Amino acid sequence: MCGICGFVSRKNITREQLKRMNDTMYHRGPDDSGEEIFAGRDGYQVGLAQRRLSILDLSVLGHQPMHSCDNRLVIAYNGEIYNFLELRDELKDYPFRSRCDTEVILAAYLKWGISCVERFQGMFAISLYDREEDELYLVRDRIGKKPLYYWLDGDDLVFASELKPIMECPGFQKDIRKDVIKRYLYQQCVNEPDSIFENVYKVEPGQMIRFRQGRLSKQKYWDIAEVYRARKQETVGSYEEAKEELKAVLTDAVSKRMVADVPVGAFLSGGYDSSLVTAIAQSVSSEPVKTYSIGFHEERYNEAKYAKEVAKYLGTQHTELYIDEQAMFDMVDSIPRYYDEPFADSSQIPSMLVAGLAAKDVTVVLSGDGGDEFFCGYNIYDNVAQAQKLDMLGRMTYSVCRFPPFQKLGLFEKLPFRVQVVAGNHDAETKTQIGGRTYINVIDKMLPDSGVPFKFPIESKYHENNWQARRMMLDEETYLPGDILCKVDRASMKCSIETRCPIQIGRAHV
Repeated sequence: MCGICGFVSRKNITREQLKRMNDTMYHRGPDDSGEEIFAGRDGYQVGLAQRRLSILDLSVLGHQPMHSCDNRLVIAYNGEIYNFLELRDELKDYPFRSRCDTEVILAAYLKWGISCVERFQGMFAISLYDREEDELYLVRDRIGKKPLYYWLDGDDLVFASELKPIMECPGFQKDIRKDVIKRYLYQQCVNEPDSIFENVYKVEPGQMIRFRQGRLSKQKYWDIAEVYRARKQETVGSYEEAKEELKAVLTDAVSKRMVADVPVGAFLSGGYDSSLVTAIAQSVSSEPVKTYSIGFHEERYNEAKYAKEVAKYLGTQHTELYIDEQAMFDMVDSIPRYYDEPFADSSQIPSMLVAGLAAKDVTVVLSGDGGDEFFCGYNIYDNVAQAQKLDMLGRMTYSVCRFPPFQKLGLFEKLPFRVQVVAGNHDAETKTQIGGRTYINVIDKMLPDSGVPFKFPIESKYHENNWQARRMMLDEETYLPGDILCKVDRASMKCSIETRCPIQIGRAHV
């Protein structure tokens, strides 16, 4: 886990300026740092930098930017490739100098080209400069666990794990993108590919970007809709067979995520997701897993008692911290510093507190994030299923309300709120995104100018008639990376620890 930044620019950006950009992310990598600048073609300079949080191969051999054995490639990389040992076995011709996964990426590129990313299982944000081809690649993992921003300034490109390095880059103007504010107020985060700044974007999950001599091209190497369609054709013999296969996949995922040269623990809330991950971790660990939870004195918000019961049952080494209102208020001032752009998920505060608690003992933690999207855990999924059953009746009600006499009487506005939600749900591209009509009306009055749509008009791409399944895929593609994984990344990195989410596997096609 680290922070990366860099540029491809005709401006005279010095190594000292690159270092200042890099050091804005000290919290992401307090163990080491590196900055290098190379001469490209046509007057371009290429800069790569990294702040390192040492997880694998704690020696200087893991220092970045890292060069390939032939000096053709330079990489600055954030994340973990969990199947790097298997890949290393396929790359025995490469003269490895370290035991880290970073060098495996370089060797894989030299053998398979940029398509090597399709073989990687893990979470990653990769910046890789091919000096022979004079091109820079930016690649983000399939689910979007690791963040990666880029700023297009004419024919120049600047990139970073967070917005802070970009804001520190010479010439950057903090011009706010007003057209995303309405969606932010509705979704409570700024979703990919947008950011809060003009001309600054996020590399999307499962996307690679190629930048060469001022020209940028994008390619999706993994798409959840395509994977779902392909896997849907595979038949499952029985419920028992499905359970056994799921158990095997999750056990493998947890086991791979416990590989580290530093202490590993787990966040434990007492819910199904984190309890499942912790139970598997405990079963494959040679010693009790260290688990952490946050408690609240207000009984209706407190889940720590359930976490404590689960920890006792599993036999983990459990630590809990009860916090009061003042402890949460004390965290508020640090939120803008670590989130960089507007972010309104209130659980960011307890997330930062539990990360700080775990950071006293461990450098890597497992979490159950992503389980609700994968196992249909949110209440909205039940509401969506009910809305689908009432869809025909809703369309009929809406048609009746559109008759001139009834429209003149304002019949639709007089309907009960729940009826309005179902009857007003007539956009085929946003069918599963029900609710929020009153909130949308309030925002529209506040900000009457047009902007990006409140909702995500992309549902036809899933080719799925079951609204629950469709909404789960939509959340995997939007809410999960834009909100949940962003929250976890910033909260844990504030405390210089790495969070790994086994349930969100995003497996490679190998």
